[in-house]
Amino acid sequence: MNQVRLFVLAVLGISVATSVAEFDISKLPAASARKDVTYDKDIKSIFEASCFRCHGDKQKKGGIRLDSLEAVLKGGKEGTIVEVGNSVKSTLLISVSQLDPETAMPPKSKARKSPGGPSASGEKKPEVGGHAANQAPAKPLTSEQVGLVRAWIDQGAK
Repeated sequence: MNQVRLFVLAVLGISVATSVAEFDISKLPAASARKDVTYDKDIKSIFEASCFRCHGDKQKKGGIRLDSLEAVLKGGKEGTIVEVGNSVKSTLLISVSQLDPETAMPPKSKARKSPGGPSASGEKKPEVGGHAANQAPAKPLTSEQVGLVRAWIDQGAK
């Protein structure tokens, strides 16, 4: 019985270590040196340019909205995305830094299999590569922008 428990604990430990080590945290851009970073003053415009199309009031992919401070702090279907005061543990930062290909935001474009627009039956065709076929893909955040998001989270996400 004790051997089974030990085996289960070992497997769980390896699983946790593997999931945490999926990306190299040392590759995160440094937090911006800017002081008093706030959502309204510094972060909202960054998200508006790159994120609102999929995570705004009209679309809420994954149940995530980034168009208000309250919505960002609420998170989405999978739970919170900001660990206030700890950017390294914040899903939002890992996603916008694009360190983890599985959660990178905006998602990398995929090759199109068919032209966009409605099909012959009049149905709208599905989105491809994280954006509608007739839209240009959203631009990833720059290192400076990721550093500002990191500073905002570390400074209390206000």
